[in-house]
Amino acid sequence: MEEPSELPKETDVLRAGMIVLHDRLPTGWSARPTQAGAIPDRHADAFLTVTAPDGESAILALEIKHVTAVRDVTIVQEQLTQLTRKVPGSHGVVVSRYLAGPVRKRLTDAGLSYIDATGNMLLNVSRPGLYISTQGAERDPWRGPGRPRGTLKGTPAAKVVRALLDHSRSWKIRELISVSGTSTGATYRVVDFLEREELATRDSSGMVTVTDWVKLLRRWSGDYGFVRNNRITRWIAPRGLPNLVKRIADSSALYAMTGTLAAAEWAAHAPARSAMVYTADADRTARLWDLRAADAGANVMLAEPESDLPFARTLTSASGLTVAAPAQVAVDLMTGPGRSPSEAEELIEWMVRNESAWRG
Repeated sequence: MEEPSELPKETDVLRAGMIVLHDRLPTGWSARPTQAGAIPDRHADAFLTVTAPDGESAILALEIKHVTAVRDVTIVQEQLTQLTRKVPGSHGVVVSRYLAGPVRKRLTDAGLSYIDATGNMLLNVSRPGLYISTQGAERDPWRGPGRPRGTLKGTPAAKVVRALLDHSRSWKIRELISVSGTSTGATYRVVDFLEREELATRDSSGMVTVTDWVKLLRRWSGDYGFVRNNRITRWIAPRGLPNLVKRIADSSALYAMTGTLAAAEWAAHAPARSAMVYTADADRTARLWDLRAADAGANVMLAEPESDLPFARTLTSASGLTVAAPAQVAVDLMTGPGRSPSEAEELIEWMVRNESAWRG
């Protein structure tokens, strides 16, 4: 799909939203602009009257938002709540050019209906009974090159997120740039996105703070995956994992242990059945550790990362292993195979209880 060169105007957003609504109304229903004078206090951007086949109708109070972020939902909810109280029987509806998945969820949780120009729609009117739920685009078709990314995908985002997770502090932007090792532009884009998603705040002096690191970790796991973000090769340790751990501790390979074996340093869940290890050179590491390539039955996954981030702020375990930082281990388990996600929850519980032990 070719990127549109211009963003739609507010009137275009309303027109597109009305097309979406009309196309999805059940047979016999109608939606028309509410007649002037029918509502004395017209502080909404627009009013529509939807009418059922039997003539019963309801009023929709529309709040047109060119761009809607998660942080906007609370304000929009307050505005529409005040408005619908003044117009008995009315229902608040947010109309936007595009509503991302997290925004749609927040609107739903707030009890608000919504329509976007791509076809994402939830309309819930109790009287007359009307419920419409449809899905449109999963990405903003108006977000062209150079506009802020709507995800935490990619190395710059991962580096900023890891810095925010690994350290319990408020940040000046230049400090965050220095510690994360990302460019000024990339850092600002990530922080702007985190603000819109209510994952970080900036005070009047510009200091950046994460108030809920667990929420940030879980959001990052939606865009980062151990398997999908690294070059994975699978191997067999023929003498078993205990022997492999001894070889690893004595080796000269550049590596960082993650997954179950790493998590056991803080929150042992169950005996490890496989090893997940970051390494700069999988073939060399496999030779040093006497691993055998395997298409099936592998008990070792070697991951060559797309950046040096997994090797940042590593720890040394009591047994001499180099272990990835807890936040990295947690996100790897959250997106790992088998029982890894349940092991991630055990680790996160430990991290919550012992935050001062791992967040600098």
